[in-house]
Amino acid sequence: MTGQDPTAAIEIDTSRPHPARMYDWYLGGKDNYPVDEEMGRQMLTLEPRVPVMARVNRAFMHRATRWLARNGVRQFLDIGTGIPTEPNLHQIAQSVAPDTRVVYCDNDPIVLAHAAALLRGTPEGATEYLQADVRDPAAIVEGAKRVLDFGRPVALSLVALLHFVPDEDGAHEVVGRLLSELPSGSYLVMTHATADFTPEESAVAIEKLKAAGVTLALRSREEFTRFFDGLELVDPGVDIVHKWHPELGEPVPGQDDGVIPGYGAVGRKP
Repeated sequence: MTGQDPTAAIEIDTSRPHPARMYDWYLGGKDNYPVDEEMGRQMLTLEPRVPVMARVNRAFMHRATRWLARNGVRQFLDIGTGIPTEPNLHQIAQSVAPDTRVVYCDNDPIVLAHAAALLRGTPEGATEYLQADVRDPAAIVEGAKRVLDFGRPVALSLVALLHFVPDEDGAHEVVGRLLSELPSGSYLVMTHATADFTPEESAVAIEKLKAAGVTLALRSREEFTRFFDGLELVDPGVDIVHKWHPELGEPVPGQDDGVIPGYGAVGRKP
C-alpha cells in the first residue's frame, strides 16, 4: 500500500527542519537531523515545556484510541503519524480488539523508512502505511479504502497535525472532505496547538519556523472547535489536551506545571 519499497533509497531533505523529526527529537528519539535539533532548541528557548507538550499529545492519542476501541470502533485512519514511538496507535487499539484495522499516513519520507515498525500488528487485524499529504484527501481516501471498509465507522485521527496547515491551504475544507467520506458513527480525533495562553512567545515561534520553511498556524479555541461543526462532541468536549479523560492513561510528568497551550477533542459523526 505504500507504493514504495521502505528498504529502497529514500530522499530526505535535511536542509530544513520537518515537524515529524522535530517531534521525534522532543520525544527523545534518534531519527532526526541537526537541522531538526537546532530548530527544536530554538523552540525550547521560547517554551521550555515543548517536550512535555509533545508527550501530552502522544498520551492523548493513547487515551482517545483506548476510549474509541472500548466503544466499538474497529477502524482507524491516522494522518500525520510521525516516526513510530511505542506504543503506537495500532498496539493500543489491537490490545482492546485484536481485529482492529489501522491505516497510517504521513508525508515525511523518514516515516516511510520506519514504516515496518507500524506494520507489525495482530494476525486478526491489519496495519498498513500510506505515503501521502493531508492536503491531498483524495489520495488518502483512495489508499485507505484498500484496507478500511468505508461502509463501517472509522476514527479519523489528526493529532498535532493541523497546526501545520494554514487556512490558505484549506485546513477546515480538508477535514470536511475527509469526514464526508466516512459513514455515520465515525469519529474525528484532534489535538491542536494554540496561542491563546502564550501570544507573545507564539508570535516569535511562528516567525522562527516560517524563516526555516515550516508553517505554524496556531488557532484559537473557537477556530479549533470549528473543525467539529456538525459532529457530536464526546464529553468533556473541547478541553486542554491532558484534561480529556485522564483516567484512561498515566499522567505525563510536568503536565500540571503550568498551562499546556493546546486543545483536544473527539467528535462523533451523526
